[in-house]
Amino acid sequence: MLESPAPTLTDQAHAALRRDIVSGRLAPGTRLRIARLSEDYAIGASPLREALSRLSAEFLVTVEGQRGFAVAPISAQDLRDISQMRCEMECEALARAIAAGDDGWEAGIVAAFYALEKSHQRRQADPEATQDEWEDRNRAFHEALVAACDSTWLRRFRDMLYAQHERYRRISRQRPDAPRDVQAEHRAILEAVLARDTARACAATKSHLDRTTQAVLAVIDTTEKDT
Repeated sequence: MLESPAPTLTDQAHAALRRDIVSGRLAPGTRLRIARLSEDYAIGASPLREALSRLSAEFLVTVEGQRGFAVAPISAQDLRDISQMRCEMECEALARAIAAGDDGWEAGIVAAFYALEKSHQRRQADPEATQDEWEDRNRAFHEALVAACDSTWLRRFRDMLYAQHERYRRISRQRPDAPRDVQAEHRAILEAVLARDTARACAATKSHLDRTTQAVLAVIDTTEKDT
């Protein structure tokens, strides 16, 4: 078995910046000055510039001519567009995965759901301390659902939209959760997928994503009215 190549400094810079942008630690609109980033991440200027260029291609960073780089802004209109496109790609990838998936694929989904369930329980006890862990487990569950999708490009575009949607979703933490059982929504998707019921799985996925979108829009709309 060939070993994966060790990550380069550019890879490390890209991963660190991407994580902090998606998590909201680097807020939308933040100017990304190379000198400051070099101090904060202990990485040289050249790898950082390359990483920022890659993030620009992923639409997480904007390039402002002579002014340099900035974290991409957010808006309600942008979220609606991202959510619609993610629903379409998620359901297409899910349908392909259900058609091609084997027992190993099903086992991977069950394992990912179990890990998410355990993290959900810890999150209820201490939401702030376990938030990043829950996000990782949530991402792993949704990735496991489409792991058997036979289109590499569909999965790539789906992954890009997932990151965009996650960045918006984390904003919804600014206000208390509306009455909602997110884990029950995940279970509904799980059960439909394991039953190989594509229509029900897509309906459950769309409902799940729409609830998330509406929760984030409530925060964005309030913020936009206040500015």
